[in-house]
Amino acid sequence: MSYHYIHALVRWIGSVFDWDEGNEEHIAEHGLAPEDVEDAVLDPRRIGVPAYSVAGEQRRGLSGATGAGRILLVVVARRADLIRVVTAYDANEQQKRRYRRRGK
Repeated sequence: MSYHYIHALVRWIGSVFDWDEGNEEHIAEHGLAPEDVEDAVLDPRRIGVPAYSVAGEQRRGLSGATGAGRILLVVVARRADLIRVVTAYDANEQQKRRYRRRGK
């Protein structure tokens, strides 16, 4: 991940999360609650991961851990001054290893 990418992601962290029925139900399908996802996004040891973008909306990905240690992959979009969670799910084994190795 480039410095610019990580710096842009970190600047978002001061923002408020944008939750509604749509994205709450979507993450619930993955066995997650908003608090789990917020923990992962705010994880000081989080790392940037590739994410897809759609027309007119830049999205960023990150891998971070919940307070309980569950490692998640989260895709977010910036909407005004809000962080909109697009999706979040448990990291696969390869993604978990990458998260655990960061900084080594």
